[in-house]
Amino acid sequence: MSSPLLQPFAPARVRNIMSTIPIPSHESKARTIFRVVVGNFLEMYDFILYGYYASAIAHTFFPAQDEYTSLILSLSVFGAGFLMRPLGAIVLGAYTDRYGRRKGLILTLILMALGVLTITVTPSYAAIGLAAPFIILIGRLLQGFSAGAELGNVSVYLSEIATPGDKGFYCAWQSGSQQVAVMFTALVGVVMYQLFPLDIETWAWRIPFVIGCLIVPFVFLIRRSLRETAAFQAEKHHPSIGEILKSIAQNWSLILTCMLLVMMTTVTFYTITAYTPTFGKQVLQLSSLDSLIVTLCVGASNLFWLPVMGALSDRVGRRPILLTFSALAVLTAYPAMSWLVAAPSFARMLSVLLWFSFLFGGYNGAMVVALTEIMPTKIRTTGFSLAYSLATAFFGGFTPAIATWLVHVSGNKAAPSIWMSCAAACGLLATCILFSRSRQAARYSEVSSMA
Repeated sequence: MSSPLLQPFAPARVRNIMSTIPIPSHESKARTIFRVVVGNFLEMYDFILYGYYASAIAHTFFPAQDEYTSLILSLSVFGAGFLMRPLGAIVLGAYTDRYGRRKGLILTLILMALGVLTITVTPSYAAIGLAAPFIILIGRLLQGFSAGAELGNVSVYLSEIATPGDKGFYCAWQSGSQQVAVMFTALVGVVMYQLFPLDIETWAWRIPFVIGCLIVPFVFLIRRSLRETAAFQAEKHHPSIGEILKSIAQNWSLILTCMLLVMMTTVTFYTITAYTPTFGKQVLQLSSLDSLIVTLCVGASNLFWLPVMGALSDRVGRRPILLTFSALAVLTAYPAMSWLVAAPSFARMLSVLLWFSFLFGGYNGAMVVALTEIMPTKIRTTGFSLAYSLATAFFGGFTPAIATWLVHVSGNKAAPSIWMSCAAACGLLATCILFSRSRQAARYSEVSSMA
């Protein structure tokens, strides 16, 4: 029996799948991509709002004797939402692989909406006591459960509707929609700090959450108009939950290796987005407005680099991109952040975060599409979602809390970059493992070129 690592690399399988997918007009493709990723935009917007307003949420729901304890409690609950992602990946991913990509996308949207609504309307600790942080935790867990399959659903859907030779470019818009969410969240934050500079910590932080709730019905109507992918319809047998779990067990080494591949993406993303406002304000002592403007610029930079690097990976292959950018992150993360903390300023923070954005965009532009190609077809959504969710749950999601803790215990303001370098080293290792043999690498390149 062949190794599970080699099973997904069969070119014939990719040829058969892609031959069943009709190629609609450019206009219809663009509309389809929009309908798919708009839900991913909303999911990410609602999910990272918590990180942006962590200090205000700490004040509202997690009062403590000192500011550090209050903040670390708030960030821990932010991270706890990620612990539900692997469970959501298995349950909702299996549902999607069994019943269809479209139904999976609609279900994750509904669950995500319930989670953000819970956080939006929960009274403060002063009003209902310990029930408040408990309800917030429930809301975060519900968000994490739905997010566990959202990224996989969107990425797989985009990969299955992509035209031959452009799969990297198509899949990049999954991450691209997240960057639009980052920019929109930062822009809303800038407006909030302009309109309610003295009220953010008390009540005005809820306004962005209300905006997210108001967008939900619009996104739901858009997603209902999606059609099932031709690749899914072409499958004669859709596996049962038991068959999916059995296949996951058979491919456990592949999934764990892919988890390492995702680590750099998740840790870097949450470092340069969700953690940036806290880092700028609490560590660098810059204004909240400065941090939000930097975050807005980072989102724009990410949005530019992701499709560019996704398209480049369609031309030169996934492996060179992954190796180059993970190595650059290992070598430059700490020196760059050390330069920033030596003389904190808006200009230095913007420069360093834009460099990190370039590293993230380059790596993730190739990583997401590689993950869809690696996973066996019958568990493509479940396998993708599980690998991504494991990396996010145990590493990326706790990045703001880990970074805060590292600075606190070490006294080194550049310590968060050590965590980022470790994640990049894992990505480099995973890339080397997946391409450890020249024959395997050649077969993978053949799949990539035909997809």
